Amino acid sequence: MEVEVKLRLPDASAHSRLAAALSPHHLRTHHQHNFFFDGSSGELSSRRAVLRLRFYGPSDSRCVASLKARAVIADGISRVEEDEEDLDPLLARPCVADPGRLAMLVGGSRVLTRVKEEFGVGDGGLVCLGGFENVRGVYGWMGLTVELDETRYDFGTSYEVECETSEPERAREMLEGFLAEEGIPYAYSEASKFAVFRAGKLAVLRIWARQVMAQPGFQD
Repeated sequence: MEVEVKLRLPDASAHSRLAAALSPHHLRTHHQHNFFFDGSSGELSSRRAVLRLRFYGPSDSRCVASLKARAVIADGISRVEEDEEDLDPLLARPCVADPGRLAMLVGGSRVLTRVKEEFGVGDGGLVCLGGFENVRGVYGWMGLTVELDETRYDFGTSYEVECETSEPERAREMLEGFLAEEGIPYAYSEASKFAVFRAGKLAVLRIWARQVMAQPGFQD
């Protein structure tokens, strides 16, 4: 089970301000290309699952296959069943244009074997649903690994802070406090990046911050 805090930022300005505030704690930056797959008859989506191939860097230095299922997000905390493993990027990249080639990788992949056997993807195989790019800054802050995302969809760009943790309520409180101190507006994420991608539009954010809510006379 992957458990993450997910907080949305309203715009590029908020993203830049947070990146500047976190800059002393910067560890690395990833350039990610994400592609999603379903069975040709909806075998994965019918069971609230999706297969993702994530490629790193302009030269596909790494590829990670992830099978995600039964995602739930509430109050800025996401919980999802996830199984992931590395694939050879030279073998995986051609599968984006020709998903039928994924069948050739099943024997050497735990994730792809599960897609076929556990989720019953049939003779029609897998279809590529498309995808999006993501630039992720990774920071080591207050004992947490904080990820700052700029996600580029065909229909717009969104900005989000994520933190995988076994103590999500504590991590959320820490991040909210930091954002409030820096005067950076935010909102609890209400959908995964994949859900936003499938919806084809950016959600209108109801932005708030602790210092605003604490003002006398403020009513939610």
